[in-house]
Amino acid sequence: MGIVFVVIIAGLAVWAWNQSREATAGSLKSVQTGQDTPLEILKKRYARGEIDRTEFETRRQDLV
Repeated sequence: MGIVFVVIIAGLAVWAWNQSREATAGSLKSVQTGQDTPLEILKKRYARGEIDRTEFETRRQDLV
């Protein structure tokens, strides 16, 4: 009975650790894949021709 209790406690500890890692990774994933960064948006606007090179460089310097 004691061994079963230890195995259950160890399993819960591993599960909780994995949940905390997934929560951290999930927040990073949303930053990486969920939405574009301001610099990526700026690059896309320049690529589409919405802004010229001068405006692109000026705004890029503001962001960096």
